[in-house]
Amino acid sequence: MVALDLRRLRFLREFEERGTLGAVAAALGYSPSTVSQQLALLEKDVGTRLFEKAGRGLRLNDAGRLLAQHTRVLLSAAEAAEADLAALSGDVRGTVRAGGLQSAARRLLVPAVATMMTGHPRVRVEIFELELEQALPGLRLGAVDLVIGDEYDGHPRPRPAGLRFAVVLEEPIKVVLPAAHPLARGGGPVPIAGLRADIWTSSAEGTGHHAMVENTCRALGGYDPDLRHRSNDADVQLELVRAGAAVALMPPLALPAGDHSFAVRDVAETALKRRLFVVTRDTPPAPPLIALLDAVTGHAATCVPG
Repeated sequence: MVALDLRRLRFLREFEERGTLGAVAAALGYSPSTVSQQLALLEKDVGTRLFEKAGRGLRLNDAGRLLAQHTRVLLSAAEAAEADLAALSGDVRGTVRAGGLQSAARRLLVPAVATMMTGHPRVRVEIFELELEQALPGLRLGAVDLVIGDEYDGHPRPRPAGLRFAVVLEEPIKVVLPAAHPLARGGGPVPIAGLRADIWTSSAEGTGHHAMVENTCRALGGYDPDLRHRSNDADVQLELVRAGAAVALMPPLALPAGDHSFAVRDVAETALKRRLFVVTRDTPPAPPLIALLDAVTGHAATCVPG
C-alpha cells in the first residue's frame, strides 16, 4: 500500500505548474536542493520514477503527470474533509495562520485577533507581516491560511488558480507632504505635476506601491520621480516626510490619525485607489478560518476611507 505525504504532493503540484526545480524553489522559498530532496522522497514513497531528464533539467514522465492529476483532487479533498469534520463537531477550535502587509496587519489583523480571543478563545491565531509575493507560496502549501494583499489602480495582481480573492476595502491614495511644503498650504488637492522637483519615497522596487508611484508621476506629471528612498515600512516613509526629506503617495490605512507633523492632500489630476483583498485557498474553509474571515471583514467595514 502506497503512503502519500500531502506536503510532498504539494511540491509535485508546484513542479507541474512551474516546470523547473529552480522556479519551485523561488516560489516556495526553499533551496533547489531541498525541493529535489522532497521530490526524491516522494518517488521513494510511491515506488516509481516520476521524472525524466529534459536537457539539463527534469520533466514529469507519464507516472508523474498521472500522480500530479490526482494530487489536485487529493489536496482539495483533504482540506474539505478537515473542514467538514471541524464543522460537524460544532466546536470552533484549532489553529489559523494569517499574513498581511504592514498596514493590513496593524489595522485589520491585530483587531481581528482581539475579536477572536474574546469570541473564539479556543482558536489559536498566528499572524505574520508578509508582502503578498512572500505569502502566496506558503498559502498554496498550507503553511498560511489567509493572506491580506493590496493592488493599485492600473496595477492589478495576478489571480493564480486554486486561490480565492475577495476585496474587503477600497481607499483613496493621498499625497503626503512635509507640513511646511509650499503645496501643503490651503488644504486643496495637490497636482502631481507640481512635485517634479521633489525627492520621493516609496516601497521597495518590485512592489506594487513602487510601480504605482513611478507610473503615477509619469502619467500625471510627465516625469520620472527622484525616488531616492525605498522602504516597505510605512513608518519609515512617514519619518522621511516629517523630516522634510521626501514626499509620498500613501493610502489612509497606513497613516496615523490626527498627526499634524505632515500634510495629507488629495491628488488633483484624478482619483487613485488602492484595494485590499483577502486571499484563501479555493477549498471549503474550516470553522476557525471562517471566524477569522468574519472578524477581518467586520473590522474592514469600520475603516472609513479618508
